[in-house]
Amino acid sequence: MNTVRRGATALAAATVLLGTGAAGVAGAATTAPSPTPSAVTIPDGLYGTNDPTYDGVWRQSLAFLAQRATGFQPSDKAVDWLLGQQCADGSFGSYRADAKTPCDAKTMRDTNATAIAVQGLRAVRQQSTSPETIDKAVKAGSDWLRTVQNKDGGWGYSPGGASDANSTSVVVGAIAATGVRPGSFTSVEGRTPYDALLSFALPCSDKDGAGAFAYQPDKAGKLVANADATAAATLAGLGKSVVATKASPEQPPVCNDLSKPTVERAALNGASYLAKALAKTGHLTLPPMPGATDTTEKPDVGNTADAVVALAASGASKEAKPAVEWLEKNSAAWAKEGGPAAYAQLILAARATETDPREFGTADLVEQLNATGPAPKTPDTSASSTSDDEGGLGFDIWWIIGIGMVVGVGIGFLVSGRKK
Repeated sequence: MNTVRRGATALAAATVLLGTGAAGVAGAATTAPSPTPSAVTIPDGLYGTNDPTYDGVWRQSLAFLAQRATGFQPSDKAVDWLLGQQCADGSFGSYRADAKTPCDAKTMRDTNATAIAVQGLRAVRQQSTSPETIDKAVKAGSDWLRTVQNKDGGWGYSPGGASDANSTSVVVGAIAATGVRPGSFTSVEGRTPYDALLSFALPCSDKDGAGAFAYQPDKAGKLVANADATAAATLAGLGKSVVATKASPEQPPVCNDLSKPTVERAALNGASYLAKALAKTGHLTLPPMPGATDTTEKPDVGNTADAVVALAASGASKEAKPAVEWLEKNSAAWAKEGGPAAYAQLILAARATETDPREFGTADLVEQLNATGPAPKTPDTSASSTSDDEGGLGFDIWWIIGIGMVVGVGIGFLVSGRKK
C-alpha cells in the first residue's frame, strides 16, 4: 500500500485505456507524476497539495483512518469532499475533478479507491454530524464491490480485471468494516475472497519466496514473491486491516505448510517472509523500473511501513522493531514528499508497534498529517483507545467467529481488537 496506491493507479488507468493487462503493476512502488502547483487546483476539503488525479480518494481515506486511530475526527468539510466523490452506483474512482457532474460509462472506477473509501467513511461515522448519510454511502460502496467480484472470489484493480492479492485484500477490509463476514462474500461460483488469496500464496518450499504472496500469476502462470502483496494479504488473511494493533502473545514468525492450506496459516507464512526480508537491512527495497538507467535498488519506505503493520498484527513485533527504528531515522523526506497518505502509513506503523507517532524520531507525525488538510475537530481521546465503537466492528470480530483459532496463535492474539 504505497502512498499513491502503491504507485499503480496511473499505470493501471493507462493499461485500461490501452487495453493491455496490468499483471504485476501494483507491485511497483513509484510516485505518480505531479504537475507544477499552478497546473492543478486542490479542491477545498482535500488533504495534501500534490496532484490528486491518481490518489485523491486514497490519500483522503487513509488520512481519515490514521486520524481516527489517533483520536482525531476530520472536519465536516473533509468528510463531505470524500462523500462527494462517490458515483450514484456506489463506486469511487481515484479522483473526480468535477464531482457535480454525474458519473457515466466513461468515468473511471476502481475497487481500491472504493474499498478504502468505505473503510475511511466507516471510521469517521460515529463522530460525524451525518451518520445516516455515511451509512448510505458505505452500503452503496459495499454493494458495488459485490457486483464486481470475480468468479474466483477476488477482485482486480478495475472492474472485470484479473484478481490480484492487493485489490482483494483491501476489499476484504471494506467488507469487514461493514460488519459482514468476508468469507460469506461469495462469487457466482461460490468462491470467497479467501479462496482467491490462497491462490496467490507461495509454499514454504519455494526457494526464493517461501511463504510470500504474489501480486498475481505472471504470464507463464508462475507465482513470484511480492513484498507489497504479502503485507496486504497477511493482514487480510489474519482478519486485520491497515489499522491493526500489536498482537499478543509474541511469537517468532515461521513458515509451515499444512496438508490442507488455510488462509490464516498462509498469512502467518507471509509474516515469516516479511520478517526475513526486513532482517537483511531493516527495510524493504524497491527494484528498478523496467528500462531505467539507474539499476540501483532503493529503500522502499512505504512498503516497509506496511510490512511493520503486518508483522505486528501477526505477533511478530520484535521482528518489526528494527524496521520501525529504520523508519524513524529515514522516512522524513519521503513523508514530506508523499504528503497525507505517507504520514498516515507511518502513523499506522507506529501505532501497530506501540511507538508514539508524536515522537517518531524527530517528527510529530500526527501534527504533520493534520496540517495537510482542514483542521480536524477537537481530539476525542477515547476514540483511539476503545474497540467497541461502531467504527471498530468488523474485521477481528468476524474473523474470530468465522475462522476460529489459528494454529500456533494464542488467545491474546484473538482478542486483539481492530481499533479505529
